[in-house]
Amino acid sequence: MAMTMTGDVTLPADRTKVWALLNDPEVLKACIPGCESLEKTGDNGFAAVVKTKIGPVSATFKGKVELTDIAPLVGYTIKGEGEGGIAGFAKGGAKVSLADAPGGTLLHYDVDAHVGGKIAQLGARLIDGVAKNMADKFFASFAAIAAGGAAPAGAAEPAIPSIAQAAPAVETSAPAAAQAARRPPAAQAIPTKTSWFRRIREWFMSLWR
Repeated sequence: MAMTMTGDVTLPADRTKVWALLNDPEVLKACIPGCESLEKTGDNGFAAVVKTKIGPVSATFKGKVELTDIAPLVGYTIKGEGEGGIAGFAKGGAKVSLADAPGGTLLHYDVDAHVGGKIAQLGARLIDGVAKNMADKFFASFAAIAAGGAAPAGAAEPAIPSIAQAAPAVETSAPAAAQAARRPPAAQAIPTKTSWFRRIREWFMSLWR
């Protein structure tokens, strides 16, 4: 089953720093969700072990990655393949390019991959969702490192404000408060004569029943 994905991410660092991070195995290992190891096997090659879960299927993929079409500070192409045992296999590539952008560097990526075996039977929608989630986590961690921080351990849950935080503060000026204090209490409803006459009539009528 074929899978494609494309996207743009603005990173808070200049191209020189982003390029260096994209070629640092330790940085990539810290950013790839579920990556247990990533070791260089040559000038442009890596051996990787990634543990992941797609729906009900959990698998550990062991594979190799190679960088080609390398243009320093401009981009490269990633080609790789991995075997996950009975879960299946994955292979494909991604083109990564860099460009200057306001406040940092724009990274553009185009992914073209193929998966087979048990994971391919789960359906394109589920696999695409997992792939997008992994990409979002990778770039969130990568952006944190590019900004000078450490890679987050995982995606944080969105903070839910408490009722006190969600409710806007209401400020009352002193003149307004004084005016409210001088305001007479609301008049209570006074029964009309018609209602009293109706009650008396109903009482007389009840005596003749």
